[in-house]
Amino acid sequence: MNALSLSNVANRLFGNTVFTLSVACGAVLTMLAPVAHADALDSIAKSGVVRIGVFEDYPPFGSIGADMKPVGYDIEMANLIGKELNAKVELVQVTGDNRMAYLADHKADMLLSVGQTPERAKVIDFSQPYAPYYLAVFGPKNLPVKGAADLSGKTISVARGTLEDLSISKVAPASATIKRFDDPNGAISAFLSGQVQLMVVGNDVGATILARHPAIEPEQKFELFSSPDHVGMNKNEVRLMQKVDATIEHAKKDGSLNAISQKWLKTSLPANL
Repeated sequence: MNALSLSNVANRLFGNTVFTLSVACGAVLTMLAPVAHADALDSIAKSGVVRIGVFEDYPPFGSIGADMKPVGYDIEMANLIGKELNAKVELVQVTGDNRMAYLADHKADMLLSVGQTPERAKVIDFSQPYAPYYLAVFGPKNLPVKGAADLSGKTISVARGTLEDLSISKVAPASATIKRFDDPNGAISAFLSGQVQLMVVGNDVGATILARHPAIEPEQKFELFSSPDHVGMNKNEVRLMQKVDATIEHAKKDGSLNAISQKWLKTSLPANL
């Protein structure tokens, strides 16, 4: 940007007020410079508060309980992190659309339930995985299904055109009947009403169904596709990331993370997580 351009920018910014070229240049360059921010761990220590972005409409990871307070896997994970940081946890309600912006704008110090992708890795950093997220085949306890070969001759419900549909279509034998529905609710209803023997859903949905329909004794049969959840945070927050990773590692070793998984996902933490 040349001196004339800087002067024009200054005039647009400051109206008819007369500035010398040197002041205008200095003001604009200051505004264009990256905004510095304190190390996140130091900021948390100073304030005594850690702000953690969570979904509150994503059971069993996060939802509003009967007492109108947030509950779920991620809420308990947030409390573990707060304890490790010796900080009060402030839950920041986020959506899929705004949560990355909240993190970038420092409205949240970290986010929970973040799947790791190459695109996201360009702009944020990830902790080690703390929760399993995967697609799986679910069915009644009395139906013997342990792998894809056992789907032979079975009927399976799935939401049309989804990752669930693609995943089961790759492994199901030709003799299996895949019934495709317009949305996940249709696929779930077909299973619960007995129209099909099995269904393919995420482990989060599966856990909710296990909890709400014990009479039919549904259970997870086998896993299809895995994309575990990580804690996401802004780039280069090395010290904070070390603290979060230490929290996860300790929770795995002492069994507390496994207890959270059994409570909310109705299954033990995978050994390979």
